[in-house]
Amino acid sequence: MASSKVNPSPSASAKVHNGLLPTPPMPEGLPKANLTDNARQVLVKRYVRRGDDGKPAETVEEMFWRVAYHVAKVEEQWNANVHQRTVEYYHLLSSKKFFPNSPTFTGAGTPLGQLAACFVLPITDDMGRDSAGIF
Repeated sequence: MASSKVNPSPSASAKVHNGLLPTPPMPEGLPKANLTDNARQVLVKRYVRRGDDGKPAETVEEMFWRVAYHVAKVEEQWNANVHQRTVEYYHLLSSKKFFPNSPTFTGAGTPLGQLAACFVLPITDDMGRDSAGIF
């Protein structure tokens, strides 16, 4: 019987800093996020990652870049240009054309990488007609 060796994912061995996996630096020339002061304040208070000292470890724009990179990183599986996809996604975020749900902002770039708030479970829903159902 052939044995199969499971290689850990790159993120499993990557160094975690401030609870985050490595993210490439933002390239110069990207636009600043088009946000009101209030929107920027909400993003800083709720979603920007903080250091051990409790102070923000990233700016709002760096948070958008982190989210864009870690969402786009999956494109490696299809040999796509991850950097190009990251820049495209960053533009969607910074221009407010698209905002993902909260778990994407808080989970992108973390070791767990949890990006969803809801899950579909294969549970039979038969309104009590079958004892294996949920009612």
